[in-house]
Amino acid sequence: MYASRMADGNPQLTPAAFQTLLALAKGRAHGYAIMGFVDEVSGGTAQLGPGTLYRTLARLVADGLVEEAPDASEDQPHDSRRRYYRLTRAGREVAAREAEFLSRLVAVADQTGLLKRAESA
Repeated sequence: MYASRMADGNPQLTPAAFQTLLALAKGRAHGYAIMGFVDEVSGGTAQLGPGTLYRTLARLVADGLVEEAPDASEDQPHDSRRRYYRLTRAGREVAAREAEFLSRLVAVADQTGLLKRAESA
C-alpha cells in the first residue's frame, strides 16, 4: 500500500494514483488513454509519463484497487500490446474517499479567498 495513511486508516494516494483512479472511474482504459485523460483534464499542467503511469498501475493492481480488464470489445480494433485496466470495488471506494477529502480542502481554499473567481458581469 502507499507509504502514508490518513487518520481513518485509508491510504493517502499520490497525485499520480488519484489521477489514474479518476481516469478509470469512467470505465476501463489502456495506459495511453489514461495519460491522455490526465493531460486533458489538467489542461496540460499535469502529465503522467509512461514510467510513472506503469509503476503506479502496478502498485494499484498489487493493492487491489485496479485490475486488468479483458481486451477491447469486439467492435474495436484489437492491439495485443495494449492492456486494459478497470477499477475494483475497493478502488472506486478509495477514489471516492479521496475525492471527498480533496473537495473539503477546495472548499476551505475557497472560504479563505485562495480561489480566483470570475467577476460577475
